[in-house]
Amino acid sequence: MGFATKTKNMVDELTGAAKERVGDVCGDERLRVEGVRQRGDARARQAREERAERSDRGLDRTGAR
Repeated sequence: MGFATKTKNMVDELTGAAKERVGDVCGDERLRVEGVRQRGDARARQAREERAERSDRGLDRTGAR
């Protein structure tokens, strides 16, 4: 996973967390839910990328003998 992808996922996660907190403070349920969803999407993308990276490393080790 590249630096740009990791950075985008982290920015999306932090933006989602900020939206969630602002929604809580202001009583804006739509904004809070949007933040929760954005954080969840970013975490899911990060997990997929990490799983693919581990899989690629595993294939490299077995196939590079």
